[in-house]
Amino acid sequence: MAPTDNVSTTTDYSATGLTCGHCVASVIEEVSLIDGVTAVTVDLVVGGASTVRVTGASVPAEADIRAAIDEAGYVLEGAGRQVSAA
Repeated sequence: MAPTDNVSTTTDYSATGLTCGHCVASVIEEVSLIDGVTAVTVDLVVGGASTVRVTGASVPAEADIRAAIDEAGYVLEGAGRQVSAA
């Protein structure tokens, strides 16, 4: 099978400290700045671990995800978990 330009991966990360829509927007804004990221969503869990879902051409370096979430003011918990590759 020949490689295509449409290949993407989706990886879930867990972040704590998010409490509202503004928190979600801050994380989305910072993570979206990482090279190769094409989409970011956040499943907000107030008082718990929110899921940050990152889609892109490849899995971003965990250090980049950690730095982006830290820049937004929150904490990345553990490593990412790849949920799909297409």
